[in-house]
Amino acid sequence: MTVRMEPTKEQVSIWIENFVPKKDLFFVEEKDLDSLVEYLCEVLVVPGGEFFKHPSYKQIQLVNSYMYWNISSKAQFVIVAKPDWITNLPEQKKRDIVNIQYKMNRGLILPLSLFASASSIPQEYIVEENDKKFFVIQRSIWNRLSYQIKERAILAYAQQWDDWFGIDFPEQTPIHIKKYANKFPMESGSNCLSATLFAITEQDWIIDEWVHPNTFLNGLERANFSLINDVIKKGDIITWVNQNGVIKHAAYHIDNNLFFNKNGQTFFNPWKITDLNKLNEEWYQYKMKVYRKM
Repeated sequence: MTVRMEPTKEQVSIWIENFVPKKDLFFVEEKDLDSLVEYLCEVLVVPGGEFFKHPSYKQIQLVNSYMYWNISSKAQFVIVAKPDWITNLPEQKKRDIVNIQYKMNRGLILPLSLFASASSIPQEYIVEENDKKFFVIQRSIWNRLSYQIKERAILAYAQQWDDWFGIDFPEQTPIHIKKYANKFPMESGSNCLSATLFAITEQDWIIDEWVHPNTFLNGLERANFSLINDVIKKGDIITWVNQNGVIKHAAYHIDNNLFFNKNGQTFFNPWKITDLNKLNEEWYQYKMKVYRKM
């Protein structure tokens, strides 16, 4: 049976607080710095190569909110600023840097249509292209919006990341999985690999981790799971692997082609029960491999 999931009021409140980081990031080309030179004394200007390797800027919420993976290769520098920096810029400079953020394809740029009262958003934070308007969000302006406006927007935006429908968990679902199935996380970080390791280890803390492929394989080995060439059975782990042998997705087989699964590492991606057909539709471009406890 299909079930609809909804985040709790507490979860939505935490999403609203954490979705827009407490420090602003602006991705720019070197030539953009010239027009801002007199306003750069109160910020950090970090070279792109240094920024993306810096541990302070690799925090999962920064990665998710600004969607680092989508940012244009033209971004040569990153301006790191307090939230009030942009508010103190002259209006035209503000418009210029907002437009640059749109062109850099960073995150925190939402369709204006998601916001119930567009009149509450200053025009200098709005970008228009192909008759569509977008709101370039920074911390200061986010703080000024009413809770109701933010709540409506974030709930609509969350459903662009993942649908809110799963399958009711079967009777034989392990108790530790029932605790999380068809529910949303409070924080960013948990991904498909941590959800799968949690399913086989029963260690609650693991489900909140951001697990990478080699760590995942180490976890399988320590749990005595081995690669097999057989039809899937209850308790197996399915992985989807690219042509270089890198695991791109994994899920735990509860039974009867139903899986405990998580898509993505944002708090908008729920842990859900899904079926094999759905997984294969989403990951069809990768090769499927099966692991079983020996």
